[in-house]
Amino acid sequence: MNRIILERRKFLAGAGLAWLSGLTPAGAERLAVSEVLFAAAFMDPQGAYGVAILDERDAIVSTQLLPGRGHGFATSAAAQWLVAFARRPGNFAVALHKAKASNPVAFHTPADRHFYGHGAFSPDGKVLFAAENAFETGDGVIGIYDATNGFSRIGEFASHGIGPHEIVLMPDGTTLCVANGGIRTHPDHGRQKLNLPTMAPSIALIDTATGSLLSTHALPAKLHRLSLRHMAVDAGNQVWIGGQYEGDAMDDVPVLARLGGDAGLVSVVLPDEVAGALGKYAGSVAIGNDGKTLAIASPKSGVVLTLDTQSGQPLTIETAPRTCGLHARADGFVSSSETGRFGNTSHDCAWDNHIAAI
Repeated sequence: MNRIILERRKFLAGAGLAWLSGLTPAGAERLAVSEVLFAAAFMDPQGAYGVAILDERDAIVSTQLLPGRGHGFATSAAAQWLVAFARRPGNFAVALHKAKASNPVAFHTPADRHFYGHGAFSPDGKVLFAAENAFETGDGVIGIYDATNGFSRIGEFASHGIGPHEIVLMPDGTTLCVANGGIRTHPDHGRQKLNLPTMAPSIALIDTATGSLLSTHALPAKLHRLSLRHMAVDAGNQVWIGGQYEGDAMDDVPVLARLGGDAGLVSVVLPDEVAGALGKYAGSVAIGNDGKTLAIASPKSGVVLTLDTQSGQPLTIETAPRTCGLHARADGFVSSSETGRFGNTSHDCAWDNHIAAI
């Protein structure tokens, strides 16, 4: 607990770096002409961590310190919140508000929980749901935080699986879709994967009002080592899930799955050359602004694939070394890499795995 307090004090001491206030004249000018802003976690050349806000032209508008390495985000257009989560097994999160940018809110999990790097807001932005690990038992939980009261933790419900990673609120505004990656971890062992032989990944649909399980879905048993991690919802309310395979490198397994309609959760079969290019690893997935185009990034094999969500057919495959971050934008998708590339611009930092739009 002392470490948590010290991390928070260190963070707040540097919190004068405002999100959307205190901008340089050039930054303010870029902000004024930007219809969309993006957020991405980074590490600078000195090893410090932060979140950058970037404009449509891939230029950094503002930066904000973080007390450790960031991962994913939760955003609320209704309440104008951006929350950056620590990378597993971190236990901090930092909330930034557009109207109070110079006063970030740092909060953390209870001592026996840690974040899994992702979260989602309720439609009105008053409640934040966060993927967490109850690491002494190994159970996945969804922490509930009150965004109207300093992000105080007001409860939790089961994720109905192990290792919940990305969570998304479905278009009905009440159903939470949870990708339970199936991998058990414990902070005493860092990021070591403790149960690979008995992994049981699943997708759970949960009623946010009660925490009750509406349905759970799993792939065939032979794919039990495909950790289901990242998700995107298309215009037809289908959920596309990117997996990361923890089995034998020589196994022939699909990396992409789809949940929707009467078929339930099914693997997406791609042409051999396309499947091979993904290297059994999807680092992130994103749906285009048209709701009909899916992008998948594989930082391990260095490619970004797009496909048509209606036909399931590949559209393009692009070589993109060490690229993981993805998000939709007007001209298709923007991506980011560990080498500092964000879109078409190079920055002196290493971008982390995800991009959010704010």
